[in-house]
Amino acid sequence: MPEPIRVNSPYPTTENICPDAFSLRIISPAYAGSDGELNAVLQYIYHAFFFDKKGYGEIAKLLRGIALAEMRHLDILGETILALGAAPIYSRYPASSFNFYSSKYVSYSCSLKNMLEDDILGERRAVTAYKKMLCCLKNEQVKAIISRILEDEILHVEKLEAALAEFIR
Repeated sequence: MPEPIRVNSPYPTTENICPDAFSLRIISPAYAGSDGELNAVLQYIYHAFFFDKKGYGEIAKLLRGIALAEMRHLDILGETILALGAAPIYSRYPASSFNFYSSKYVSYSCSLKNMLEDDILGERRAVTAYKKMLCCLKNEQVKAIISRILEDEILHVEKLEAALAEFIR
């Protein structure tokens, strides 16, 4: 099993976070929205199968390592959503029972190059989304959690861009 691809610093705790509908609405899409952590986990695992099958074990290992980090993000966001006052259901806005997650958002590209490009695009979108969240959030504890997750997402972009450059050489 590969190690998670993450920055070597601890994740902030969700202890003492109080219900906060404003923060909940801002961070919820990162949990199970179309570009959220749940989608990232599924997409990386799906893509890793194909890289393994085609003999690119190191890239498959990288993708699984990123998936493990994204699983941790999903876990942290789920805990945060619960602390903010909603059940962490797989929905864009967990406080409501609509907009449920669909695996139709996973990139089912047919070429390995396109898979890596789609993964990079997903990570760039995550970076942009987390930066926007930080501009809107007022809850310092939630901001710390999002900031820490953002550090990993920036690392993922770097690792994936390096993998793509090596792959197309």
